Amino acid sequence: MSAKTQRTREICALAPIVPVLVVDDAAHARPLAEALVAGGLPALEVTLRTPAALDAIRAMAQVPGGVVGAGTLVTPDDVRAAKEAGAQFGVSPGATDALIAACEAEGLPLLPGAATATEAMRLLEQGYDMLKFFPAEASGGAPALKAIGAPLPQITFCPTGGVSPANARDYLSLPNVICAGGSWVAPKQMVAQGDWAGIEALAREAAALMD
Repeated sequence: MSAKTQRTREICALAPIVPVLVVDDAAHARPLAEALVAGGLPALEVTLRTPAALDAIRAMAQVPGGVVGAGTLVTPDDVRAAKEAGAQFGVSPGATDALIAACEAEGLPLLPGAATATEAMRLLEQGYDMLKFFPAEASGGAPALKAIGAPLPQITFCPTGGVSPANARDYLSLPNVICAGGSWVAPKQMVAQGDWAGIEALAREAAALMD
């Protein structure tokens, strides 16, 4: 196991699903995180796709038992802003040398994205053996990830992108998958309505996917 990805791997191993969250209103962040953690999903990825994202990370970082990360890291500036907001790990759709260097400089554990064997091998060369397989369904789904895993058994993945309750077990049953990223545990409408009990129930179902 690579030292560079040890902490990322530990975070990914906390639960079978890492909620991928798009937060439009920072006021929702804390109760949303509390519901997901209570349901058994402590590792939370807040995507930097909304103006409220960094404030949401700040709020979620205060939730006991939660481990909040920043998703959609694309530039070194994203990395620095996420770290300053309290993110404990980062997730990127792909990987560049500049992004990796920024994460290492900031001490931010990174889950870098890869969709092909070549991308995975390049990251392995740089010391990263815990990767995000993205976009999972568009890249061939569980069969593609199984095929990539055959010649690269030393790499473990968190498939994200199109993962749902219907196909999550297909991914989670693969020997090279430790968890999967999913947005279905925090539906936009339930968040807007403040249905935290409903979200906690969805989280509990997702947490049981490995059982």
